[in-house]
This record gives sequence, C-alpha cells and structure tokens, in this order.
Amino acid sequence: MTEHHLDTVSNFIRQKIEHDTAEHKFERAGLPRVITRFPPEPNGYLHIGHAKSICINFGLAQSYGGRCHLRFDDTNPEKESVEYVNSIKETVQWLGYDWSDAHEEHLHYASDYFDALYAFAERLIEAGHAYIDSQSADAIRTQRGQLHEAGTESPHRNRPVAESLDIFRRMKAGEFGEGEHVLRAKIDMASNFISMRDPVIYRIRYAHHHRTGDAWCIYPLYDFTHCISDALEKITHSLCTLEFENNRPLYNWVLERLVEVGALTQPLPEQTEFARLNLTYAITSKRKLLQLVEEQKVDGWDDPRMMTLVGIRRRGFTPAAIRLFCERIGVAKNDSWIDMSVLEQAVRDDLDEKAPRAVGVLKPLKLIIDNYDANQTEPCKAPVHPHHPEMGERHFVFSKELWIEHDDFMAEPVKGFFRLFVGNKVRLRHGFVIECTGFDVDENGQVSAVHAQYFPDSKSGTDGSNNYKVKGNIHWLSSADAVAAEIRAYDRLFLDAHPDAGDKNFLDAINPDSKHISQGYVEPSIANVAAETHFQFERLGYFVTDRVDSKPGALVFNRVVGLKDAWQKK
Repeated sequence: MTEHHLDTVSNFIRQKIEHDTAEHKFERAGLPRVITRFPPEPNGYLHIGHAKSICINFGLAQSYGGRCHLRFDDTNPEKESVEYVNSIKETVQWLGYDWSDAHEEHLHYASDYFDALYAFAERLIEAGHAYIDSQSADAIRTQRGQLHEAGTESPHRNRPVAESLDIFRRMKAGEFGEGEHVLRAKIDMASNFISMRDPVIYRIRYAHHHRTGDAWCIYPLYDFTHCISDALEKITHSLCTLEFENNRPLYNWVLERLVEVGALTQPLPEQTEFARLNLTYAITSKRKLLQLVEEQKVDGWDDPRMMTLVGIRRRGFTPAAIRLFCERIGVAKNDSWIDMSVLEQAVRDDLDEKAPRAVGVLKPLKLIIDNYDANQTEPCKAPVHPHHPEMGERHFVFSKELWIEHDDFMAEPVKGFFRLFVGNKVRLRHGFVIECTGFDVDENGQVSAVHAQYFPDSKSGTDGSNNYKVKGNIHWLSSADAVAAEIRAYDRLFLDAHPDAGDKNFLDAINPDSKHISQGYVEPSIANVAAETHFQFERLGYFVTDRVDSKPGALVFNRVVGLKDAWQKK
C-alpha cells in the first residue's frame, strides 16, 4: 500500500481522532485504534465527489496506523451489478489505495451479513422495537408527517410481537407479494427527525442479487444495514457526507437497541459528517450522469468530459493530482463550492514536474522553407524536461517542409500578434529564425501553405542565435519524420458553473465545443509510447495517450488541461 497522508487545510476529523485516541475510546485487543471504511453502493461508477471520501477514509487510516475497509452496500439488487463492483475496486486501487494490510484483505459486502441482519431484526421485534406494517407505501409516507408536524401512528403499530414475528418469517419464506408488508422500527412518530418516525427497515423484493442470487426475497434498507455493518466490522469512525447528518440519530438508535438485547457490544462506531464536494461546472448526481450516457450526450461512462473517476482517468488526470486536490480543499463541516480551476491547477502542478516535453501540432499548416535544400536535413535537439537534465534529450530534424500550428500564422495580423505573418521574423523553437515571405491559398481562399526563408546562422544553441531578437517563438515539426496522431481536445462539459442549480435543466448548459477531434502530428521520439503516457506538448498543454484507443503506430492523444486557466477570460 502506498502511503498518502491527508494533511489538509482544515480537518476537524483529525482533531476528533486524536481526542478519541487520548481518551483510549477504541482500544481493543488486536485491533488498531482507527478503522474506517469506504462504503459505496455498486449502482454506478464513482465520481469526483467519491474521490474526496476515498482520500479521507483511506488517508486518515494510513495516517494513524489503522486500516480502511472497502465495503459494498449491496442491499438494492435491482440497481446493482458486478460491473460496478469491479469498476469501483479498480478505481480505488488506481487512486493509490488498498483495502489489504499485512495480515488480511478487508473487502466486505453488506450481503455478507444478510443472515446476521435478519437475526438482528427478529431480536428487535421480540424486544418490541420493531413491527410489521401492512399499509401501502403511500399511506406510510403520508403518516410520517412534515418537518414541523408530527406523524400519525400506523394502525399496526401495536401489533402483537408474535404476529409481527410470524409475518416477518413468512415474508422471508416468500409467502407475500411485494408491498404487502414491511418491517418498521418502532421509535417516535413525533420526533423532530423524520428519519426517526418509525422508518422502514425491511421490504419484500423479488429481485436477483449479484452475489446471493435468489436466496432472499426480503432486503434490509440502508439505514438499518449500514450501522450494523460498521459495528460488525469494528469500525471506529464512520465518516460520511453531510446529507447523512439527519440519519445519525437512527444510526445510533439501531446500535444502542442491539446492545440492549445483547446482539452487539461496546464500543460502538461513531458517525461523523463532513462537507461533500461541490464542484463547479460539474454534475455528480448518479441519475443525471446516467441520463447523459443514455441520451448519448457523452460517449459513455468513461467519456473524458465526465466527472466520473473512469472519465477523469481517461482524460489524463493523475491519481497524485486528485489526492493533491483533496488535500488543498480540506475537510470542513459546512458545504461550499470548489471551483473547477482548483482541480485543474492540481493536475498542472503534478504534471509540470514529471511530464516529459514533446512537440505536438494540433491543427497542421504546411511551412515551406524556400531557401533550404529539399535533400538536406539538420539535426536539432531539446531537453526531455527543462528542469531534469537526467531525463536526457530529444532529437529531431529540420527540413525544407515543416508543420506549424494553423493559429501561429495570420494573413492579416491583428495588433499584438507577434507570430508568423508576411515580413515578420519568428524563432522556430530549438531550431532557426525564419522570416515569412508569402503564403498559398486553396480554391476556397483558405491558407494552404506558408513560405519563409531561414537564417543559417541562427540555430538555437549556437553563438549566432544571439544575433537575432524576435518576439515570436513557435513550435514545429519536420514533415519528413512527424508522426500522425489523432488529437482529442477536451474542455469542460458545461458552460454554466452550476448547471443543475434551482430549476435549471442541466442539459441546456452543455458546452457544444467541449470536444474537438483533429488529425495532427507529434515528434518521432514518442511514436511508440504506451497508453496512459503523459506529455507536455510545448506551448499547448498537457496531453495523454488514450488508455482505450491509443496504440503504438496509431496514437490517440487527449488534452488533459491547458498550460494555464483559459476560463478566467470567458
């Protein structure tokens, strides 16, 4: 396991852990004092918000010499699948975390506990803490009341224990149809917390489960399952986002009742909530992400514009950058919005130090050096990384015909344009100074080629190069050895910083220019790189070979992020 300390800007959870440690609250023979868990439901792909939870739970466990469990809360079989399980496991490992320690693997499923959960439910019925309700879901929902209005007791609330127990066992045996009966906790219909107004804890579902098959036709609900799973796994700190704050009284009630009946023992896990990650220009609702996929607004769950972690990975965001991002935003008690630029800057800061440099031309325009021999080439070189000479040099050639960026030439230059136009001199990076002498146009009047002359004594790295003072510096490739590549330039999927706020239809905010595919060229030194290899294309940004489509000899590059935040100008 790679160690990643979550030394965040603000982390009240650390303070709690350190207080609990000082109080010896969770000292148990043979167990670490900090045991956390990351408990996703396998009903979709993880998104950037989950990354924060992963980093918090695994990172804190590492920091305090504890352990973190990966547990799938798989109690809703209709929406869960092995596909999602496998994706989640792969994603957690990609982020640099593992659920194993030196002794064992801490991979769990709520379905591991179905027998125990059922037995605990019977214990609650026997103790008078649960009953069978035979009303419809709509009736139960109505009787729960409103936030400032007490609920109404079910007519079955005082059903005899023996009758509730009998019906519950017959539910398990498959004697009833879906919706005929539910098991409810008997708590307080006047509670200020609606979650405490006799919540449903078991319902009938005839659905095939991805692990247990058709063995069960009744399934426990999340609020009943989750806290018990924590207790059975000896979790110390149950860390979750703020939307579960109102569920904490129910979490504690279930565990305390099970202690009373002798089913569980102290110390019990404690739930602590932290602010969820709200990221601008992003959608993290599983329902809305699914809608984007099903309506083909994107190219699948791993579309590089999606804020799913499989999408972010394919875009080229690195695990280290995501962990750095989570450190920078901190762990707070109150919700707030984090600008997308913070995540993008974390990617730049990570890749700047490690990404080798290369030249890529995204929108090629032919440049012809009229005073250079067509049968001649000139060797040129550049560092692989300007700050790491140990990484070596890149070698390429200068020739009569080159490729330059289309945007680096203007037939009618605007004020402040210092790149290539007729009569202007620029330096070809790591090469020669040239002067533009003219250009060709095609039948549509579009520039098809640019002409220039070069100055033989101006080569970079030679004494003569200091004789030429030019404002423009552009990148280039020799057409003789440039390697063809597909370039996918990705941008933010939404134009609106809050695309689903209020009554907005998030689909209306989709950025029509979020994806551009072009046929470009890259330098020959990277012709055979493997998938998921990062580069900084000089002057253009950070790029990665696509992990699905790119192959040696058929390269596909995704733009990860530009060299600077271009959105500040929009």
